[in-house]
Amino acid sequence: MAYAKWALPKAGALSGLDQRWRHLDKSVWVWMLAIVVLAFLVINPLLRLFVVSFQDATGAFTLANYAAAYGRVRHLEALGNSLVLGLGAGVMCLLFGLPMAWALSRTDMPFKPLIWISILGTFIIPPYLGAVGWILLAGPNAGWLNRVFVELFGSDGGPFNIYSMPGLILVVACYSFPYVFVLTKSALDLISSEMEDAANILGASNMRTTLTITMPLVMPAILGAFILVFLEAIALFGSPALLALPGRFHVVTTQLWQFFEFPPKVGVAAAYAMPLLIITIVLFWVQRRITSRKGYVALTGKGGERRPMPLGPWKWLVLAYCLFVVTLSFFMPLVVICQAAFAKAWGRGFSLDNLTFDNIYRTVFDNDLTRVATWHTFVYAGAASLIAIALALCIAYIVNRNLVNRHVGSVLGFLTMAPFVVPGIVLAIGFYAAYTNPPLLLYGTAWILILAFTTRFLPIAFVNASSAIRSINPELEDAVRILGGSRRRAIFDVVAPLLKRSLAGAFILVFIPATRELSTAIFLYSINTQVLSVLLFDKSDEGNFESLAAIGLLLVVITVALILLGFRLMGRDFMLRRTVA
Repeated sequence: MAYAKWALPKAGALSGLDQRWRHLDKSVWVWMLAIVVLAFLVINPLLRLFVVSFQDATGAFTLANYAAAYGRVRHLEALGNSLVLGLGAGVMCLLFGLPMAWALSRTDMPFKPLIWISILGTFIIPPYLGAVGWILLAGPNAGWLNRVFVELFGSDGGPFNIYSMPGLILVVACYSFPYVFVLTKSALDLISSEMEDAANILGASNMRTTLTITMPLVMPAILGAFILVFLEAIALFGSPALLALPGRFHVVTTQLWQFFEFPPKVGVAAAYAMPLLIITIVLFWVQRRITSRKGYVALTGKGGERRPMPLGPWKWLVLAYCLFVVTLSFFMPLVVICQAAFAKAWGRGFSLDNLTFDNIYRTVFDNDLTRVATWHTFVYAGAASLIAIALALCIAYIVNRNLVNRHVGSVLGFLTMAPFVVPGIVLAIGFYAAYTNPPLLLYGTAWILILAFTTRFLPIAFVNASSAIRSINPELEDAVRILGGSRRRAIFDVVAPLLKRSLAGAFILVFIPATRELSTAIFLYSINTQVLSVLLFDKSDEGNFESLAAIGLLLVVITVALILLGFRLMGRDFMLRRTVA
């Protein structure tokens, strides 16, 4: 009897547990899995990177890695060169981007669509491919600009040397100034022209009005853009590797690459990456604080409108400057890349006798290495895009539907956006340190590249997924729940159909940079997992610019096709909006 009295409550308790299990929202397991995967992708590599920087080969604590990383003068010189590169590129980007943003947003300059399309073209060309174009243009001996100079003036050599710090700054600025352009133009587009009109009525010139009224209103956006360009410049690997190494100087990213020569010094590389990571995090925090202000507040009693500022004859000078910038960043590099791709010998000049399709056929269609690398590029980028969107969608739903505590939601949002502040080369070292040893031995497999690409571009997927979910009224899901449906059914029957268009666009936004990613792939690929960006980089070492240009052109054509698809899904400016996000 005593046993029966003890057993009956247990049976009732089990019955209650069974009822609670049946009524439990099974989607909670999906959210928990998403959180675990997020920790696996973001926290583990970065934590492992920090730990490895203090470990020797046996795993014991040591400071020898930091002594080796900063105990040589050339290592410190590389750090100083990175700072010079970041500051120089930032200043040049302001010189390029600010006048163009002002001209397209506030003036009556003609041919604005042409300039806008040309800036979009700058996004299409990967920075390292742009560096290849500038090698063909301004190489010390055979570059086209130097050859034209010799022909015109009969000198022994040309004045241009792209393998130098000024040359590297120019190339980095050519493919980073759109950040300044987009952020500044977005801020200018929000400002009414009433105060400018008032200043003009009171006798101020257009120049004085612009300098004293317009630009101060967008100064926070300008400063934020400068910091963003600085961070982009010091984290780049492709352009410095193509230009700095032949010029016999290092920056931080190329020096990190040197640490991975056999045998790889992972601990030293991790220690050397720490200042780059700290600088990036601090400046990104400053950039966020600055851009969160949006600009100085203009108080008016009514809504204003934006009227283009008449420039008179000066509009042609402004147009000429804009054309000069996009010629440097888009037209000239693309022309020489196309010429090299279809030339028997790129240095022989433009002629029908030098025209051939053999480079395209041999390099792209009749080359097993290129076909395999192309297949890897598509498969890895596609898989990374799908995983990133699925994970970002889960985290965005958790955060925006308040399924967890507000503070936990903030942490999840921060972790999802954290890869944005981690340079790709630092993230790659973290993955190498975390997944080259048991129990998760991923190095040498496709999965380490797929997961690294997923992590690298997870913030893009999260921004788009979060924006899409916020656009859906939660009352639609509540109606399904009230009528007896589960959260899973509400998601699949109501939310998912409404998100299809946005998620398709987000897939393209992740897929495009994943197909072009070099800084992560160069550290994590193996001979069996090579992708197009790494193949292109290897061709540059061989000096085979005809094949290199053909592969680069293939990458551009793929990107253009994806962008045209994105135009249909998300609008004409979806690639430029990505940088604002």
